[in-house]
Amino acid sequence: MQLGTGLFTAQQRPDDDREPSELYDEVLEITRTIEDAGLDSAWVSEHHFMEDGYLSGTMPTLGAMAAATDDVEIGTCIALGPLYDPIRLAEDAVTVDLLADDRMTLGLAIGSNPREFDVFGVPREERAERLADLVAFLRNAWSEGDLDYDSEFHDIPTDVPITPSPVNNKAPIMLGGAARPAVRRAARTADAWCAPSSLSIGGVKKRVDDIRTVREEEGIDGNFTFYVLQHGWVGDSREEAWETMKDGYLYIQRRYAEIFSGETVEELDAERKQELKDQAIFGTPEQVVDKLDTYREALGGGDDIHFIFRTYHPGVGTDEMRECIHRLGDEVAPELR
Repeated sequence: MQLGTGLFTAQQRPDDDREPSELYDEVLEITRTIEDAGLDSAWVSEHHFMEDGYLSGTMPTLGAMAAATDDVEIGTCIALGPLYDPIRLAEDAVTVDLLADDRMTLGLAIGSNPREFDVFGVPREERAERLADLVAFLRNAWSEGDLDYDSEFHDIPTDVPITPSPVNNKAPIMLGGAARPAVRRAARTADAWCAPSSLSIGGVKKRVDDIRTVREEEGIDGNFTFYVLQHGWVGDSREEAWETMKDGYLYIQRRYAEIFSGETVEELDAERKQELKDQAIFGTPEQVVDKLDTYREALGGGDDIHFIFRTYHPGVGTDEMRECIHRLGDEVAPELR
């Protein structure tokens, strides 16, 4: 099982007095730490129009991360596919992939926040169809020769080459989503699927089994990776780990509640906070290994499982995150490989 971390959001909590540029310096410093620690991947996330500066420029950030590293996989977890101009995304994603020497994975999902769709002028009710259209376009744009795809949603000439071209005319695409249509869309059209952090181990297993069944029954060849996302922390004790991650973790979950609902959320209630605590993975290296082993065993324990252990919690502290990541690389990852 591979092990990565992130997700970089560059959010600025109200009690954080740093300049925005310092938040992006932190992203690059932690990216280098991820590689130094021997972890397998580093990830960015995307949202728009957030007062706390939630990262919106995925491709520029990944370009900087590519230049700051040599070996670690980098990617979006997850980019909001329906909001992108398809030609621009095809160009920018491959540019990043070439800068990274074929280390980028493009993660896409349908999105949900009503304000983002309204401002970008994209009908929210078309989001699933637009994502499917985008994936089909990208596959065609990254193949040899002129474009040969008639998009349902974009007026794109078919007699133009989309450049640059990725290595071997293919860049890996990961799709997110927990609903059955989204999971099966990933099985049929993508190279990977990402399990949302809200899913239980049983929920992840059910969807992984479904993807494997679809690909086997329909004769779909090629490698396929299952990314599993969950928030967590590695510390000296379970109590210390929770106290360190708690404020940043609950802050970002409150902001996600606003993003998903489109409404202001002043405070998470006690029941939701307890649910989130129960969902996260935190504790000593041994305790974290035990929990990740549960995932590995449930999902078959193969090389096609890639766990994204989310340690970037806004405002926790750069030194604290770097120490956690080193412990993740030194004391957790070796026990899972």
